[in-house]
Amino acid sequence: MISLILFGTLAILLILTVPVGIALGIASVISIFFISAIPTEGLIRDLVTSLDTFPLLAVPLFILAGELMSGGGISERLMNFGKVIVGNITGGLAIVAVLTSMFFAAISGSGPATVAAVGGMMIPAMIKEGYDKKFATSVIVSAGSLGIIIPPSIPMIMYGVSSQTSVGNMFLGGILPGILIGAVMILWCYIYCKKKGYGAGAQKFTFKAFFTQLNNAKWALLTPIIILGGIYSGKFTPTEAAVISVVYAVVISLFVYKELSVKDLPRVITKASLTSASVLIIISAATAFGKILTLEQIPTQVANALTTVSENKLVILLLITIMLLIVGMFMDTTAAVVILTPILFPVAMQLQIDPVHFGVMMIANLAIGFITPPLGVNLFVGSGISGVGIPTLARAVTPFLISMLLTLIVIILVPLLSVILI
Repeated sequence: MISLILFGTLAILLILTVPVGIALGIASVISIFFISAIPTEGLIRDLVTSLDTFPLLAVPLFILAGELMSGGGISERLMNFGKVIVGNITGGLAIVAVLTSMFFAAISGSGPATVAAVGGMMIPAMIKEGYDKKFATSVIVSAGSLGIIIPPSIPMIMYGVSSQTSVGNMFLGGILPGILIGAVMILWCYIYCKKKGYGAGAQKFTFKAFFTQLNNAKWALLTPIIILGGIYSGKFTPTEAAVISVVYAVVISLFVYKELSVKDLPRVITKASLTSASVLIIISAATAFGKILTLEQIPTQVANALTTVSENKLVILLLITIMLLIVGMFMDTTAAVVILTPILFPVAMQLQIDPVHFGVMMIANLAIGFITPPLGVNLFVGSGISGVGIPTLARAVTPFLISMLLTLIVIILVPLLSVILI
C-alpha cells in the first residue's frame, strides 16, 4: 500500500511536470502519514542532514568550475588544438567536435554544459565548412553525453555517496569506458563523412601550427591532468580537487586567457548557484524518498523479484539495463542515480558484481537518456543552438544512439574495462 502511494504520487506529479525534487518531497511527505516509524520532524531532519556530507561539497564546486571554464575561452582553445591534429582527416571537424567534447567533459562533469560550451562554437563552424546542420548538431549532442562518464562526473559522485563506493575509484572506472564510447563515435563520424565527402583535407598538419596551438591550449589541457592526477596520486580527495578546479578556473579565465572579467563573476556564480540548488534539492528529497523505500524493504523486494525471474547474472543485468534505458528517457540523470542506486545496488551485491563496474554500467546507461526523447536534455540544448527541430534531431542521433548501445554491451560484458585502472 505504501509503495503504491509513494510511486503513484511521484508518477502523477511527474506527469503534471512538477520539478523532480519537489515531486520527490511531496511523495515522501504524503507517504509518511501512513508510516508510524517516521515522524514528520524526522523527515525534516533527514532533508537537512542528507546534505551534510563532505563528498557532496564537490557537486556545487565542480558545477561552478564548469561554468567558469565555459565562459573562460577553454573550449575554443581545445577546438583549435584538435583541428591542428586531425583537421586533415576526412570528417576532421566532426572528429574535433567529439575530441573537444571529451576534453571538456573532463572539465565540466556535465552533459548539457558540454553541449552548450562546445556546441555554441563547433556547430556554426561545421556548418560553415559544409557539414549538414542535422549531422553537425547530432555530433555535439551525442558527444556531450560523455560529460557524465568521463571524470570528474557529478552522477558518479552521487552514486559513490549513495552506495558508499569510493568516488576516486568511480572516476578511474569511467576513464576507459568514456574513451571507448568516444572512439566509436569518432569511427562513425569518419565513416559517415567519408561517404558524404565532408571535410577531406580541410587543414594540413604542420609542426609549427601544432606547437603554436599546443602552447595556446596548454592551460586548458592541464586542467584534467591537475584535477585527476591529484586525486589518483593521493595528493587530495575529489572534494578538495573540486576546490582546486574552481581556483584554477578563476586564475586561468581571469588572468591568463582573460575571457572573463571580475564583473562577470556575479553572473557566473549566480548561474552555478541556481544549478547547484536544483541538484541539491533533488539529492535532499531523494534521501527522504530512499529512507521510505528502505523501511518498506522495496530494494529487497526488487532484488528478490529479479532473482526469481532468472539466476543468470547476464539476464538480470539485461533487465536492469532495459529499466535504466526507459528511466533515462523520462528522468533527470542525477535524480535517477540517487533514487535507483539504493534499489538496484543490493541486487548487484547479491550477484557479486563489482560496485565500480555496476556504477559505470548504470551511468553509461543513463547517459543515453541525454539523447533520447522525451526528456533528452542534450537534444533541447543542441536544438536551441542550431535551430534543428527536436523530432528531426532525434532521428539524426540514431546512429550515435546505436553506437552507444553497442558500447554499453561491451561495458557490461567486459567488467575489466571498468576496474582495470583501480
